Amino acid sequence: MKKFLIPVALFIAIGVALGRGLFLNPTYIPSPLIGKPMPAFSLPLAATPNVDLTNADLKGHVTLLNVFASWCVSCKQEMPNLMRLHALHLVRLVGVDYKDTPQGLHHYLDAFGDPYSMIVTDKRGMTAINWGIYGVPETFVVNKQGIIAYKFVGPISYRKLHAKLIPMVKRLEAQPA
Repeated sequence: MKKFLIPVALFIAIGVALGRGLFLNPTYIPSPLIGKPMPAFSLPLAATPNVDLTNADLKGHVTLLNVFASWCVSCKQEMPNLMRLHALHLVRLVGVDYKDTPQGLHHYLDAFGDPYSMIVTDKRGMTAINWGIYGVPETFVVNKQGIIAYKFVGPISYRKLHAKLIPMVKRLEAQPA
């Protein structure tokens, strides 16, 4: 009887573990940066490459840091929703142009619009590595103190925009600096 009980218990434990995996969100990738200060960076502005934007420049404002590229198909999918967000004037949206060319960026913005307050360029991708970027697009929500509050992996859909992002921005904006 005992010989039979151990394999059955093991089978049940494996079944529970695998069954739990069915209910996990496949688009959620946890970030060790959530709840921590944003990594230090200094990147040139796309409009004026001799001027850098640093992490210190983002403090005092709720900021969305959107990592994108002109060659990214999913980035093109999320642009209408970023344009909707821009039209609401709720939050500062900073674009990080990842491993791209100035010409690619120019054509991309001409084709899809420019929702960004400012755009910086990460030509070598080193800042993206420090931020733990898996791919593009990825968007970070940074609070007024420079703490990363949330990370969106993949394109921001209309549903994510209205169900998660806008309420989070409003909540963070209501908090003192």
